Amino acid sequence: MREWSLRCDATTAQAQRRALRSRWRTASLAAGWPFPSDWGADVVDAVCAAVIAGDDLAEPLAELGASRAEAGVGLAATLQDVAALHAVSAGEHDGLVFADPDAVPTAILRTTALGWAEVMARLSGGREVEDPLTGLTTASYLRTRLREVYRAARAEGRRAGDGHVLVTVSLGVTPDGYARMMAMVLIADALRTVFDGGETTSLLRSATAAVLAARDRLLPARCLKARWMIQHRLAADPALRGCQSVQLREELLPADHGEACDLLATL
Repeated sequence: MREWSLRCDATTAQAQRRALRSRWRTASLAAGWPFPSDWGADVVDAVCAAVIAGDDLAEPLAELGASRAEAGVGLAATLQDVAALHAVSAGEHDGLVFADPDAVPTAILRTTALGWAEVMARLSGGREVEDPLTGLTTASYLRTRLREVYRAARAEGRRAGDGHVLVTVSLGVTPDGYARMMAMVLIADALRTVFDGGETTSLLRSATAAVLAARDRLLPARCLKARWMIQHRLAADPALRGCQSVQLREELLPADHGEACDLLATL
């Protein structure tokens, strides 16, 4: 009799996992999951099992983030997928749910995002052009662009600083890994929105971005717009309250390329 009872419990748990998996997939697709045929993965079943059993989700969610990164899924889609899981597994609902990442506990998003980021950092170890998280070019690429700027200025008989300037944006207080990562994603998007005329936007280090911008009459207004947009976006996310101290500065280019590279190392 006890053996039959255990079999029934196992069967019930398996049915619950299948039902949760189905609801999760449906909600994720409805929220815009971009790869319908690739949603399923072994780690999805592990997450569902942990949810049904009431187990700690830290390890399975980290593995989910890692699995999505290895499959080439972006961070935004990964966190939206987790929001769908949260929506279908939290509380009572009538089958219609809204996958809202802002409603998901920060710890869940952080764990998933860090699992995703660890894989992306490993995969991007040999890349020299673009940071996979923010989409900004690397400091190495910025040094190359600066070399081109200095060569062009020398050929035209002028100083590089006459036509270009470095605009840097730094987080005044360095938050934890997840908050810093999310803040830099928002900062990167704001910089690309404002400096959209072919400027080089780069990630100098984990909490500092830079733009190699034209030194023209529009620069002051664009800097003000970038500052406002960044502060507005950071203030809109409660999880980023510790990131709202942002420093935006204009750095004049020094006399030669070597000095400019030394400058980058200090920003």
